[in-house]
Amino acid sequence: MKRKLAFAAVLVFLSTLSVTAQKAVLDTQQLLQDVRVLSTDSMEGRLSGSSGSKMAQDYILNRFSEIGLQQYNKSYRHTFRLESRGVTVEDATNLIGYIPGKTKQAIVITAHYDHVGVRKGEIYNGADDNASGVAALLAAASYFKKQKPYYTLVFAALDGEELGLQGANALLENPPLPLYNILLNVNMDMLSINQQGELYASGTYHHPFLIPYLQQVSARPQARLLLGHDRPDQGENDWTRQSDHFQFHKRQIPFVYFGVEDHPHYHKPTDDFAHINPVFYPDAAALVIDFIRVIDKKRLQVKATGQ
Repeated sequence: MKRKLAFAAVLVFLSTLSVTAQKAVLDTQQLLQDVRVLSTDSMEGRLSGSSGSKMAQDYILNRFSEIGLQQYNKSYRHTFRLESRGVTVEDATNLIGYIPGKTKQAIVITAHYDHVGVRKGEIYNGADDNASGVAALLAAASYFKKQKPYYTLVFAALDGEELGLQGANALLENPPLPLYNILLNVNMDMLSINQQGELYASGTYHHPFLIPYLQQVSARPQARLLLGHDRPDQGENDWTRQSDHFQFHKRQIPFVYFGVEDHPHYHKPTDDFAHINPVFYPDAAALVIDFIRVIDKKRLQVKATGQ
């Protein structure tokens, strides 16, 4: 992800508009453990194609299996050739599992597991960017495995985001399910470091029909949702192109992107587990799951178009 802090924006505090609803309960200990493991020095920053990337893949695959996600084509691994910015990876790998719903219509939940590796001898562990998103994806999978969803839920831990959103592109170029069945992409990229308790939901400028669903996500004690960072006139503060959801947007598939604003550890060697906010992050992850719950319960009233 590449983005700047917002200096001036019109923000909508969804917590003032939220409708009280039952809230999802997460296994906070497991959530933090997943981030801790994925951001250890031994994974060497999870650069696409590296040995650290393969270690991260093995960990995520084990968690998929523990949770009980189903496989497409008898495998969680979906490999592709990545060629971007002078880098070629012959066996870049997306990790995909799903929970069948009562309909083939699907919500695709994404988070990239790659990061930028080792630079000048320093390991960039990417705890927030984006071990935090992957751990939240695993938490969502665990939750919905126990709560039978109406929509089919696809969980995709994507490779190659840092090299130009390549994993998301590969997913949609060779999808495990028909694109016309994908109603929505929920993307998570950087959820865990914020001192103001602010998590952004980006995408409603392009898809305003999603606003009523987001309004039904009640604030948590340590985290609340804000709308923003999706207007073309915001320049670098428009996050529409800045993570994997953009590949869905290009194909006219609606998206909601959840993330925090930049912080001093973004794309720095200091993006370590020690700097994750342990009270904000679990509530931020829970807000994303609450949103998926609302969508799944209320049903989407506007069908994706242009597919």
